[in-house]
Amino acid sequence: MCLVSNVKRTFVLMEEAQFTHINDGGKVAMVDVTPKVATRRSARAQALVQLPEEVTLHMHERELHLRKGPVFQTAILAGIMAAKKTGELIPLCHPLPLDHVSVEIELNGHTVSIIAEARTEGKTGVEMEALTAASVAALTVYDMCKALSHDIVISQIQLLQKNGGKRDFKRHA
Repeated sequence: MCLVSNVKRTFVLMEEAQFTHINDGGKVAMVDVTPKVATRRSARAQALVQLPEEVTLHMHERELHLRKGPVFQTAILAGIMAAKKTGELIPLCHPLPLDHVSVEIELNGHTVSIIAEARTEGKTGVEMEALTAASVAALTVYDMCKALSHDIVISQIQLLQKNGGKRDFKRHA
């Protein structure tokens, strides 16, 4: 009985939800932000990359040094570049003038933690820019390390926090 109740509740919530990328005719549409007021917006996102030992053995002075070059520095640049291209990569995402993008990478044991942050002053949020930066930085780590091992796992790509717009969000640990 509880399962049926939860399923009914889910359908009701879905029916009440307003999907912003669907117009009144049920077609895919870009959100019209014309009437919105520009506000400060920020977002932080995370991606984790699990590396096998044969990769982490190349760690020296807080950087993975491989024949292709410094892995983390390359991934940071890739993440920043990706954030700037988010509007081109995701079909209904607005192109945004970014005021700030940062990507921080840290290796703890065999886990690479990637934290990306994006900021702008605009009519729509920067969650997708932060998520794109973290994702592409993780993919770059994979690409640069795959010659040593394909046993690399990218996981937990998620929004950690957003500020500005209708409501703020913070993921609780």
